[in-house]
Amino acid sequence: MNLSKPFVQRPIATVLLTLGLALAGIAAFFVLPVSPLPQVDFPAISVSASLPGASPETMASSVATPLERRLGVIAGVNEMTSNSGNGSTRINLQFELNRKIDSAAREVQAAINAARADLPATLRSNPTYRKVNPSDAPVIILALTSKTRTPGQIYDAVSNIVQQRLAQVPGVGEVEIGGGSLPAVRVELNPYALNRLGVSAEDVRAAIQSSNPNRPKGAIEGGGNRLQIYSQVDTPTDGRTAADYRGLVVAWRNGAAVRLSDVADVIDGPENINTLGLFNGEPAVIVLITRQPAANVIETVDGVRALLPSLQAQLPGDITLQVASDRTNSIRASLHEIEFTLLISILLVVLVVSVFLRSVRATVIPAVATVVSLLGTFGVMWLLGFSLNNLSLMALTVATGFVVDDAIVVLENTARHVEKGMDRMQAALLGAREVGFTVLSISLSLVAVFIPLLFMGGQVGRLFREFAVTLSAAVMISLVISLTTTPMMCAWLLKKGHTIERPQGRLSRWAEGGFDWMLRVYERALDWALASRALVMLILVFVIGLNVYLFAAAPKGFFPQQDTGQISGGIRADQSISFQAMQAKMRQLVNIIKDDPAVDTVVGFTGGGRAGGGFMFINLKPASERTEKGQAVIARLRP
Repeated sequence: MNLSKPFVQRPIATVLLTLGLALAGIAAFFVLPVSPLPQVDFPAISVSASLPGASPETMASSVATPLERRLGVIAGVNEMTSNSGNGSTRINLQFELNRKIDSAAREVQAAINAARADLPATLRSNPTYRKVNPSDAPVIILALTSKTRTPGQIYDAVSNIVQQRLAQVPGVGEVEIGGGSLPAVRVELNPYALNRLGVSAEDVRAAIQSSNPNRPKGAIEGGGNRLQIYSQVDTPTDGRTAADYRGLVVAWRNGAAVRLSDVADVIDGPENINTLGLFNGEPAVIVLITRQPAANVIETVDGVRALLPSLQAQLPGDITLQVASDRTNSIRASLHEIEFTLLISILLVVLVVSVFLRSVRATVIPAVATVVSLLGTFGVMWLLGFSLNNLSLMALTVATGFVVDDAIVVLENTARHVEKGMDRMQAALLGAREVGFTVLSISLSLVAVFIPLLFMGGQVGRLFREFAVTLSAAVMISLVISLTTTPMMCAWLLKKGHTIERPQGRLSRWAEGGFDWMLRVYERALDWALASRALVMLILVFVIGLNVYLFAAAPKGFFPQQDTGQISGGIRADQSISFQAMQAKMRQLVNIIKDDPAVDTVVGFTGGGRAGGGFMFINLKPASERTEKGQAVIARLRP
């Protein structure tokens, strides 16, 4: 049985099938998501609980510990960490990679319900949980600054205008705002005035709550009807500013009214004053944008950037919207470099084949096989849900040297029969049949090398599975091409009586002379090796031992260190530190980093739910504008 026969005898159908495979790959290339690495979902769940006013010790003993006892018995939990601060506790659960996150979430909810009886009765609401992915870093960070407005006013504009518009951009997963909070009326009680006038904090709270114009003050019933009674606030702001509350009567003492301004300072301010965002040392509201799973990170960021001019036009004129950090800058550079390397690899393969075959017609055959095999692989990647990333493109680069082998084997065997005078059609059929099993053996042996990667567990297995499958798909497609398209092209492109003639040009004669010289050197080296077998074996053993030593001595790591031009870091202080002290330390640290000659921009954030901690995102200047690598800058900045 000759598998190539129907394809050789039906060249039009074979050409159409080959073009269909190539076009499908081209179409898939433009819709494949782009990411720095393969998408690996780490099943993780974060449980949070809040008890306003409780100390970190109280949160750890009375809230975190009961939850940990219940959560710790859930099957598949690899790691559980907790962080307790003033009035808040967060517990992070990391599950095994093969754990279904939805079923884990149901068990987490059941554990929270079971722990409810052990939690303090003053805990107003049940602990909540959400699914998280530790590998999802913000793809782009925005900073909003103003010379005249407070962070609370900027935050209000961001939450009403920016956040909603950004969430509608295709590919955007979550839009998180930090460095500020919504505007609010803040009532800062004066304990000396309260004691002197005999007014309690509860009296003030009740008076403020009862003054809310949206709460009914009573009802009138009669004639089968019921009418609600509401108070009327005669202010243009409808009770939304401090001026509307300063005259509020909170108590009566000796026949005189005690107003809110008598016992407290009533000011307009942010809802939460214990939060700080900095952009290059200036107060700012920070917007962190993450992408959806499997979304194209480059298209997502491009969509966000395209929306920025419209957002700036909608914001008040004294608020400036800037891009503080763009993660895709390094991703674009890395992917473009690998794509360029892949293109160079294809051109070099075609060039080497043409040099040895010295025939344009013969060179076209393996060139077509190489390009179609790689294009077809993009279609397989799309069907399997893969992405264009460093590892998958690296697999295609490596596969470039493999996919041409099968076509060359079939071409060489067919050309040998044509040189002997056989008809091109018969030569193609016979050549493909003779080496068909050899080609199949070569391809299967290459694929077998990567089978262990498919069954490797853990994070490494998840990452390199896409590499192994992509390379194996390219090799198997090249096998199909070599048994279908390649024999058909040999039958129609090779000339009858095709022979490799001696070169006539000067460059060709020089290349031929070089080949002859290498052949003579190889012959002499082979004769020496056969005559000195014992010495050759000693050299072999020495080389193997040297390789083992170098493998043990070489530095190892999960990924090679790369200068991406971006640095992220965090700071951690004692839980007892005040926000004022933490704010001063953050400002001092940001100013030190900002003054470094290699740093372009720096974003810092502290406060909120991160008591005693904060994080930073640092963008370095382009590599052409600095002399140090990223690791050197880190070493210099690290205390």
